[in-house]
Amino acid sequence: MVERVTKEELASEFEVDGLLKELTLAEKSILVSGADRWRTVAIPRLNIPSIMVADGPHGLRKEEETGDLAMGKGIPATCFPPAATLANSWDPELAAEVGKAIGREALEQGVSVVLGPGVNIKRSPLCGRNFEYFSEDPFLTASLATGWVKGIQGVGVGACLKHFAANSQEAWRMLNDSLVDERALREIYLAAFEKVIKEAQPWSVMAAYNKLNGTYCCEHPKLLTDILRREWGFQGLVVSDWGAVDDPVLSIRAGLDLEMPSSYGFNVDQIKKDLESGRLTQVALNRAVRNVLTLVDKACSTKLDGYTYDRQKHHDLARRAAAQSAVLLKNEGDILPLKQGQAIAVIGQFAQHPRYQGVGSSQVNPTQLDTFLDELTERDIAFNYARGYSLESDEVNPALLDEACIIAEGSEVVVIFAGLTGSYESEGFDRYHLELPEAHNELIRRVAEVNDNVVVVLAGGSPVTMPWLDQVRGVLHTYLAGQAGAGAVVDILYGQVNPSGKLAETYPLKLEDCPAHGFFASDRYQTEYRESIFVGYRYYDTAERDVLFPFGFGLSYTQFEYSNLTLSAERIKDSDTLAVSCTVKNIGKRSGAEIVQLYLGKKESPLFRAVRELKGFKKIWLEPGEEKTVRFELGGSAFAYFNVEIQDWHVEEGEYQVCIGSSARELPLQAAVVVETSRPEVVVPDYRESAPTYYNLKTEGLPWEKSAFEAIYGGKIIKVRPAGEYHPNSTLGDLQKTRLGRLIVNILRREMRKFTPAAPDNDPLWRMMWTIVLDTPLRAFPGLSGGMVSPPMLQGLVAWANGHPIQALKLWLDLRL
Repeated sequence: MVERVTKEELASEFEVDGLLKELTLAEKSILVSGADRWRTVAIPRLNIPSIMVADGPHGLRKEEETGDLAMGKGIPATCFPPAATLANSWDPELAAEVGKAIGREALEQGVSVVLGPGVNIKRSPLCGRNFEYFSEDPFLTASLATGWVKGIQGVGVGACLKHFAANSQEAWRMLNDSLVDERALREIYLAAFEKVIKEAQPWSVMAAYNKLNGTYCCEHPKLLTDILRREWGFQGLVVSDWGAVDDPVLSIRAGLDLEMPSSYGFNVDQIKKDLESGRLTQVALNRAVRNVLTLVDKACSTKLDGYTYDRQKHHDLARRAAAQSAVLLKNEGDILPLKQGQAIAVIGQFAQHPRYQGVGSSQVNPTQLDTFLDELTERDIAFNYARGYSLESDEVNPALLDEACIIAEGSEVVVIFAGLTGSYESEGFDRYHLELPEAHNELIRRVAEVNDNVVVVLAGGSPVTMPWLDQVRGVLHTYLAGQAGAGAVVDILYGQVNPSGKLAETYPLKLEDCPAHGFFASDRYQTEYRESIFVGYRYYDTAERDVLFPFGFGLSYTQFEYSNLTLSAERIKDSDTLAVSCTVKNIGKRSGAEIVQLYLGKKESPLFRAVRELKGFKKIWLEPGEEKTVRFELGGSAFAYFNVEIQDWHVEEGEYQVCIGSSARELPLQAAVVVETSRPEVVVPDYRESAPTYYNLKTEGLPWEKSAFEAIYGGKIIKVRPAGEYHPNSTLGDLQKTRLGRLIVNILRREMRKFTPAAPDNDPLWRMMWTIVLDTPLRAFPGLSGGMVSPPMLQGLVAWANGHPIQALKLWLDLRL
């Protein structure tokens, strides 16, 4: 057993206050930037070591020491189900187990901080990175993320809560300005961050790429200092997303502590110059350095040299997490579980080549990868198999389709594996629609015409439409199930595991029903969050829109009965705690888990509100015939809204509905409680005249008028466009309009192709990498290029593109002198 280094043993060598006094200005200036892509700067003179960070929301992605763009080529690690999948378990304890396991793998690899979890809210199902995020609901998101953070930090590895904040799309993510009204910001987009920080104190928080209401998140003093530190009491380090810093000095002043990756010395002169001019103070720089040193100190005190983890145990945990997170969406005539000895046909290439994680910086190199076909073979289950479609193309392949129909006709049950391929959802770009690949949809339709017993096993990290739903008898949604998901699917299909997952997001009938439709990734520079608080089920349920599947929905192989709703009082003060209880009974024939959900709503109010909001949930296990009493406690914060006039949370006096059930649309138990406010002098904002559309959501279509949004936003929305044709925030994609830009892009593409020579242009990883390169602002390339590209090089490029070749040549010649 390797012992930890204790704080006492380090104290004589690593005293933060003492080190601050001994550090030179030059040393302080380099400490607020990384040493490279993944490490902090070491100062050998003072025995200050470097520590390493790594990606890893659903598994450790520590890059091999190759120096190239090695996404997906990291050290082998357990690929757990991503956040979008794990969220369907509604199980914070399971999230804590996964966090703890990832922490153990980080300990083995000498990684001190893992960059996760991501708690951005799923504003739209089109966001390409939604598979990294938990839910459309901040309460569920926060509950699971808190468990994850406590788990990983419990073994001595830091979490990095990200992406702070309102980072809801991949398109133009480094340029776009999220325009969010203050109430929606607090109640929806910041709420999960707040809860995790107050309850788990992550070691670090990552400031996002985007602007928020006109200011880059990395340069946002209200966000990074006023809210994060002063209001919420955050004690850790604030780090930039990779390449997110626009102005390093403004970022330090705002509350950023560490720029990543390294600026390779390019920002040191600017920091020195701004210290001399007074644009940057020693106080601000010392604060940032102190937070870097404190993180290094904490990381060094928990390192375990020589530590190893149990790979099989982690694989088993990944399988259990996948099983508890799968959602049974349809089970007509109890076609599931399958019976031993049934003649089954397995159709779909995902059965042989599973889609088990998303594409991007979170992509894990798994320690092993199970497949459905191998799992059936190992269990001596006979089956016939047909590919059904090609993963290389979305188009229908008639030969593969005919083959699938032939084996389907002769089988008792057909299990079709279908879903979103890697080219549909990825970091770096968003989806344009909610449909599955046409080859998958047509396969399901055609097979259902020749066999009445079709079960679809879906894979994908975000909602899709299901035009064939009425033609099949069963649908099991595995989301992205991680490296051990195949075994979990077999366990569920054959009844060894009773499915208990519930959807952590709403499935709309069509894209046009989504509340953000028309205002998602529609403008390069600004995105208006016109739907305000009406995200996900808050909109669908308030507007009484029909949906494909509601938030919180999921079937089981057994049935549950709800009864005996009891409130501890009919009237409370907002300083009191309301005790709520109900009875849940398993009235079926199988053991199973049920997720009991509690929602609160207030109908009568001068303020527009969602009809109900999730405020509690409990996951319970029941044997057949067993019943349990489920208890909740609701404090004043559960009833509060954010009052923009007083810039504080406030409880409005009046009657509230307490609703309990199995989903947001299935709430058999309801009771009323009257809450008295302790601040009756506070005026509840009333927008019924200035923004009436937010009170009338049942109208046809989406009601978000610009004038109404401006009323709740608090001012006119002015279209902002950069001055000049080309500038530091122009992208390589922009520069392709110039001859020099096209030349540079072609050279860069040729060089990048050396890392992925065999990948076609539609390969998901290549497409993601190349899209990010073209969409990255020029000012980020010095750090992202490993220092090979300098700011003067880029300044010269901008000058040349703007028609100033002499200025460009002077800048480039100065580099050679």
